[in-house]
Amino acid sequence: MAEPSRDDVLAALSRVIDPDKGRDVVSLGMVQGLVIRNGHVGLSLEIEAKDAGRKAPLRQACEDAVAKLKDVLSATVVLTAERAQGAAPASPSAPGRPAAAPGARPSRPELPGIEAVIAVASAKGGVGKSTTAVNLAVAMAQLGLRVGLLDCDIYGPSIPRMMALSGRPETTDGKIMIPMENHGVRVMSIGFMVDEDTPMIWRGPMVMGAIEQMLRDVRWGELDVLVCDLPPGTGDAQLTMAQRVPLSGAVIVSTPQDIALLDAVRGINMFRKVDVPVLGLIENMSYFVCPHCGKQSDIFHHGGAKTTAAKLGVEFLGEIPLDIEIRTTSDEGRPIVVANPKSAHAKAYLAIAGRVLDTLRGGSQANRKPPRIEFV
Repeated sequence: MAEPSRDDVLAALSRVIDPDKGRDVVSLGMVQGLVIRNGHVGLSLEIEAKDAGRKAPLRQACEDAVAKLKDVLSATVVLTAERAQGAAPASPSAPGRPAAAPGARPSRPELPGIEAVIAVASAKGGVGKSTTAVNLAVAMAQLGLRVGLLDCDIYGPSIPRMMALSGRPETTDGKIMIPMENHGVRVMSIGFMVDEDTPMIWRGPMVMGAIEQMLRDVRWGELDVLVCDLPPGTGDAQLTMAQRVPLSGAVIVSTPQDIALLDAVRGINMFRKVDVPVLGLIENMSYFVCPHCGKQSDIFHHGGAKTTAAKLGVEFLGEIPLDIEIRTTSDEGRPIVVANPKSAHAKAYLAIAGRVLDTLRGGSQANRKPPRIEFV
């Protein structure tokens, strides 16, 4: 497959002038992390953190310049900054929290019309995080909120199937996408743009750029809550969300066994280090009830997440059982809260959704101010 060379891309970028400095972005050393793969181009544009808001047109100009090259299928440019000006390194006297000079804060540009952004995360795969994110989003819609659901799992997007959505999103002008909608929730996923069996072989800058585009180049409209289903781990996607999105908080999903909870603790500590409030911990696959004899079996242990939450001082949001109906309804694109709203499982998801909303409003953590989106 034909694709542009590194020299082609740099030549195109050398014609993009930073108006503040009167020189092109290549000679200024702003171009970092250039990746070219199968016609897809991704790169970072290094700037000072204080300039994040003003440099959006420069980012767009770079993206447009690369996109015009022959054999380029997509161009993704993201703005990055090593550290806010004046920020100090982490302080050993305050473990788990990065220290910064007075007034130094990460750049988290505003998302107009969106009141709160929640990340649903796990530091380990296979714990049912996406199923949890889908059911929480639909449950919040059933509680009367205007809800969006963003699939941030670039490598393994599963939200389209779980929400019974397919096809490509429409656009207003060829650039701004209109989210698809089902079960009262507006949805965006990279899965709408590629075939279900297509592997996404992308490096960090391209992943970060794709997430940012799905956040900011989508006409979400007015939302009370945007639920973001993060991929497992503590890598590029999680850091992009924490550093570039005004997150109101994170919900951590884990199964109850010790090995999964070790990863959950890492996830909680990661969000704490980047100053994102942890709204609580959910124990998924908490127990199994035999449909024939009614006996409960703790296949993956039971209660570990509740104990861990207490040790870490975070809210325990509830437990969801391992049940075939939750799996089948997810595969069918009819989340359990829609397919069987009177079931105990649906009521559990609704209860957890209510606790998350209470925590956002400060109702269930009396000793902590409610999480707020702060625009900079």
